[in-house]
Amino acid sequence: MADNQQDAPPGTRWERAVVVGGGYAGLVTARVLADHFAEVLVLEHDPVGPDTGVHPHVPQGYHAHALLARGGEALEVLFPGLRAELAGLGAPVFDYGERISFLLPTGYAPADPVGVPVQTFTRDELERRLRHRVSRLPAVRVLAATRCETVTASAPGRLDRVRYRAHEADESGEVTADLVVDASGRATDVDRWLADARLPVSAKTVIKAKITYTSACYERPDGDQQEFDVAYQMAFAPDVPRGGVVLAVEHHRWMCSLFGVDRHVPPTDDEGYLDFAHTLGNPRLAEQIKRGTRQGEIHRYTNPGNEWRLHHKNARWPERLVAVGDSLCVFNPVYGQGLTVAALEAELLGRLLRRRRAGAAGLDGLSRDYQRAAARVIQVPWTLATSSDLMWTPTGQPLPARFAHWYNQHVFALAVHDPDIWARFVRVLNMTAPPSLLFRPAVLGKVARRALGRRSG
Repeated sequence: MADNQQDAPPGTRWERAVVVGGGYAGLVTARVLADHFAEVLVLEHDPVGPDTGVHPHVPQGYHAHALLARGGEALEVLFPGLRAELAGLGAPVFDYGERISFLLPTGYAPADPVGVPVQTFTRDELERRLRHRVSRLPAVRVLAATRCETVTASAPGRLDRVRYRAHEADESGEVTADLVVDASGRATDVDRWLADARLPVSAKTVIKAKITYTSACYERPDGDQQEFDVAYQMAFAPDVPRGGVVLAVEHHRWMCSLFGVDRHVPPTDDEGYLDFAHTLGNPRLAEQIKRGTRQGEIHRYTNPGNEWRLHHKNARWPERLVAVGDSLCVFNPVYGQGLTVAALEAELLGRLLRRRRAGAAGLDGLSRDYQRAAARVIQVPWTLATSSDLMWTPTGQPLPARFAHWYNQHVFALAVHDPDIWARFVRVLNMTAPPSLLFRPAVLGKVARRALGRRSG
């Protein structure tokens, strides 16, 4: 067994971790690993530097991103002062209920405080700030413009030997790690790694929901002041196939993403883009597009749906390999869950590593413990997202999804007139409270009365 795979005494660091992928999920995970390993090697396919934001292998990075309140809390613990740093660039911090023009399928949500602070910024700026901080950590070494060729085994039952090659290198390099983290995103090669090692490939659950995003950033007019920092219209099956969001972001700009289901594809020319915005029920999006000055290109990205690799159910999942972010679970981005779930996965991994260091338990068994616990992190946001997405299919809708959709319709109808219902929904949406908050007797009674009243009427 290689020296870097010996179990560490209590309180000491393991020798090396390798992170495959240096995007958002890889950076957040590298930050956690730097507390537990003497060296954290990050392999990033694109030629990034410490001040790089989004990059070519993250096509979704050019679109509007939401960091839910729970994700913001996790990032602030890992990167103290990040919120203030972004605020210093003009990224607003506000109460979710007060500064959002949120058009539900049943009308506008109440503009009342809900006690859930959030911040809006571009994925570009967030990733730039994280990369700058992570690259300065003494334990972290980023190999940019470097592709992971494969991950193989140094011993039976493991995947811990990483072969990689820089773009202009004549030969490959190879390292054996105490822990390998797959943060390579939705294009992960993990199926090939497993198959080449004669291990079973993990099953996948796929819920299709074709959503096309078209996005652009706009400079706001001098002195522009609005009563909102976010204007949003949600898509909702089956009658609202179009939606969009405009976010106040750093450097006095609006980040706008328009989206549509299936054939409702937002155009990429300025006139068509504005025309599509005018078809939405929330007029604030079109107003800001018309008043702003576009910066850069209009980008389009199509997400085919949700995909969860069920590594936690793979009985022969190898030791020393874990997956985070989109490498593990791809969410429909319309719900804004991806950034938060990746942060919670990194937080979880750090918690498990701390326990093992404190008890000198070693790393054997960590990968399975992590994958099972990560599945519990994923389960709630996955259920919330896919229950809605399943309703775009006109037939074969499962009963749980139909019930969830029916219940949400009543919650939304109540929320536009009931600040308490809206506040509960916001907390669940932002992952600061469990979905059971919307099934307490006070809510159930209101839903039942509304449903019975409509039936008798």
